[in-house]
Amino acid sequence: MYGIIIIERERNKERLVMSMMNKTLVLDMDGTFVDLYGVDGWLEDLRNENPRPYIVAKPLYDMDTFCAVLGLLRAQGWRIAITTWLAKESTKEYDEIVRKAKREWLAKRNVPFDEIHLVKYGTTKANCTRKLGGYQVLADDNAEIRKGWHLGNTINANENLIEKLVDLLLTE
Repeated sequence: MYGIIIIERERNKERLVMSMMNKTLVLDMDGTFVDLYGVDGWLEDLRNENPRPYIVAKPLYDMDTFCAVLGLLRAQGWRIAITTWLAKESTKEYDEIVRKAKREWLAKRNVPFDEIHLVKYGTTKANCTRKLGGYQVLADDNAEIRKGWHLGNTINANENLIEKLVDLLLTE
């Protein structure tokens, strides 16, 4: 669905309102809303192809609040696309184990999403969602990935992600 951007004037201020537009929130997982890097020995485990960090990582946010905000975004017409890398320099077998662990992590916490891309380390994330078109916002903790994003805006997930997602709600 394609739409228009309407400019409203309120008390001599201009405000952009995205209305009836194809909108996608592209969410990274590790370091964005999953505390993978807070797991003791995470890097050694990944190098040894042990999926433990992906299984035991804690959420970075209260998941009831996080999931509620994602649900509100979906209710406003946002599509949620989880787009996250697998471990660096991993085998096909380990990639499948990591994919399963990440899916289970999301399911255990009832994270709402419309599509998921569990892709090789270094994959250009825009290539995963480009086909959706429209306005896309990437939330990622990695500055280089945000810098290379060219499908819309970005959210620095090193800041309070829930506050930034609520800001998206308020642009409606």
